Amino acid sequence: MDSRATVVILAAGLGTRMKSRQAKVLHQAGGRKLIEHTVDTALQIASPERVFVVVGHQADKVRDAVGGRGVKFIEQMEQKGTGHAVTSGRAVLSQLGGLLIIYYGDCPLIPADVLRALVEKQSQSNDAGTIVTAMLDDPTGYGRVIRDAKGSVQAVVEQRAGTPEQLAIREGNVGIYCFQAEAFWKHSGELRPNNPAREYYLTDMVELLVRAGHAIGALRAQHPADLMGINNRLELAAADRTFRDRKVRELMIDGVTIQKPETVSVDAQARIGIDTVIEPFAQILGSTVIGENCHIGAGSIVRDSTLADDVEVHAFSSIDASRLESGARVGPYARLRMGAHVEPGAHVGNFVELKKTRLGAGAKAMHLAYLGDAAIGAGVNIGAGTITCNYDGIAKHPTHIGKGAFVGSNSTLVAPVEIGEGAYLGAGSVITEGVPADALALGRARQLNKDGWARKRREKTQKEPLNNR
Repeated sequence: MDSRATVVILAAGLGTRMKSRQAKVLHQAGGRKLIEHTVDTALQIASPERVFVVVGHQADKVRDAVGGRGVKFIEQMEQKGTGHAVTSGRAVLSQLGGLLIIYYGDCPLIPADVLRALVEKQSQSNDAGTIVTAMLDDPTGYGRVIRDAKGSVQAVVEQRAGTPEQLAIREGNVGIYCFQAEAFWKHSGELRPNNPAREYYLTDMVELLVRAGHAIGALRAQHPADLMGINNRLELAAADRTFRDRKVRELMIDGVTIQKPETVSVDAQARIGIDTVIEPFAQILGSTVIGENCHIGAGSIVRDSTLADDVEVHAFSSIDASRLESGARVGPYARLRMGAHVEPGAHVGNFVELKKTRLGAGAKAMHLAYLGDAAIGAGVNIGAGTITCNYDGIAKHPTHIGKGAFVGSNSTLVAPVEIGEGAYLGAGSVITEGVPADALALGRARQLNKDGWARKRREKTQKEPLNNR
């Protein structure tokens, strides 16, 4: 981190080429919004109070996305170009001095090392600024870097303003700048909208500073693909793929087995312990933490959840905002959500859903159950087809099941209700009142058998004319 560095991130535009009603920097790649990536990179070279995000379209949503990081904001009330975006913050930025680093909020892959190299190059020179350039096979859409016979940077010409000779140049400006703040602010008032778009171009600062007798340096990027901005859904998908490829590679090097890694999605902030196995098409999303020696089955989705060591999630299960303790077993086709908590050694089987429910140590719910807003004690057995009726149409109500209780198949527990420790509920019961500890509860109608009824019905049906049936 350089105490002299101020970073300005341009994030005010809508991004019309995305064809979206959502501001471009709010789209996601690698599990985070583009603006989150670019701000987190800035915080590696500057302190939060010297990182400024220029906002415009959907400014409140952009603030919400990164405001918790302590960065500052500049509002560009009317979008009149990149130069106008920076100068919208003149009152604050011009007082800071040092170095002024500027780049775009839609460039999520920019490595912090490139910014550090840019700051170092600028710091070791007397140049008024340094720009990052790249040799591009197809520079269409990028400003071209104009050099003199000695190779010194003279100007940057935008695509729409370039002559055929200038547009034949392959060296493009990738939109990352580092200026001496004093020189920048001294001449920034000279920017004019003398271009087909009638906008104030930040790139014109290069020519203005050269004309004033200053030199402009250039740092040529070795990996241009990391510096490219996101302009459409194809480029967004490519960035997302890059983030995920990096993440699964990092995890495998660190001791995680990932089968068919090209099919697996892991968000950048997720953490996974050694000797864990991730099967094909699994998704590990958000701030998920998975311990050591776990097994995540094919097609499972784990989001914002914590899994302790030795947890097994069978195929096609969904776990969201939940916690699984050591030795828990879940799935296949299970769903856990909204704070579900599976304690050590407990089992959740196929087509079982837990919502805001704690399943005690060693307890089992193995088949076809819905358990919502429930606290289930250790060693409880939940029979197939059991449901907690937790919603009365107005409010949610809790169910408490004491340790060691047995809940027979197809039981319906009408909350609020409490089942005592060691109690036994007969299969098919509708439980509307509390059950004492160690009691047997039967909540169903008495069975009635009528001998010969079925035979008589068949005989009657056979005697009726067809048109009466």
